[in-house]
Amino acid sequence: MSKFLKDSKRWLPGALISIALIAAILYFVDFGTMWNAIRTANYTLLAGSVILSFLWMIVRAKVWQTLLRDKPKYMDVLYSAGEGYLLNNFLPFRLGELGRAFLLSRKSGMTFSEILPTIIIERVVDLAFSAAFLIAALPFVVGAEGSGQIGYIVGGVVIFGLIMMYVLARNNKWALDLFHKLSVRWPSLQKFGGSFLESFFQGLGVLTDGWLFLRFLFWMTLDWAIALVSYYLIILAFFPQAQPVWTLFVLGAAAFGGAIPALPGGVGTFEGAVSAALVLFTGDQSTSLAVALTARLYNYINSGVIGGIGLMREGQTLSGVYRQLMNLRNNEKAEEPK
Repeated sequence: MSKFLKDSKRWLPGALISIALIAAILYFVDFGTMWNAIRTANYTLLAGSVILSFLWMIVRAKVWQTLLRDKPKYMDVLYSAGEGYLLNNFLPFRLGELGRAFLLSRKSGMTFSEILPTIIIERVVDLAFSAAFLIAALPFVVGAEGSGQIGYIVGGVVIFGLIMMYVLARNNKWALDLFHKLSVRWPSLQKFGGSFLESFFQGLGVLTDGWLFLRFLFWMTLDWAIALVSYYLIILAFFPQAQPVWTLFVLGAAAFGGAIPALPGGVGTFEGAVSAALVLFTGDQSTSLAVALTARLYNYINSGVIGGIGLMREGQTLSGVYRQLMNLRNNEKAEEPK
């Protein structure tokens, strides 16, 4: 019982946020109108968007492989990325991020702590793109002034975070020496933390390689461009009058919605963010929800196919990976000094 109460402090706030947003959506949406919007949507455009969603995953794997300095095989990276997104859709605490690092470490020869910082860098740059999209779309959005402040704040935090990671990567020896001096009284912490930090700083080293980082930014920019076109086709399938600038705002809002604590997969927060962003342009809450649910379905499809194939190739299951991740977390806690 005590363990349940302890764990509930982690998942309960996100669950409450998701439940509150789902309740709000159910209250404001006319499901007859939403169903009619789904029935009369342009399925040719939706089919094109499905193809692009798989292309997005393919390019996203190249983004990650670049950050990993091309050490793992591309197919291993692709399947691990798909597995991570699939895990995020169904497991709490965004375990998919840890899961894909864990699964890739088992087949690439790279350590978990060496892979993890590349995922952090990827996510930080994702937030930078999201903030840029929100800020770029603001002049065209009526009633979204507060979003501009969020965009500038997040953009500033992201830039500061990247600078700090770059400083750590450039001065990793100094940081390691400082850690060893401060932890000298706790040998177990020094042993565990020291080996982890060495691998972690090695992973951060991508930030100090100018040509490698430019390659990463190229693939990341291409990936976000594919996402923009894919989301534009989805929106256009339901709103024929849609303008490309709508997609900038919607995609930026979707990324931030996915970052809010919530149930697995951002249930409620993702739909709420996409719907709210579209309502500012259209005033149509029901059709906007149809767009959000379609985008949600695409997330399940591409991660389900690629991640599912990856799990089957490795003889893994979602529950099995979850148990392994929990064991990994518990083992790390057991090694921490009391």
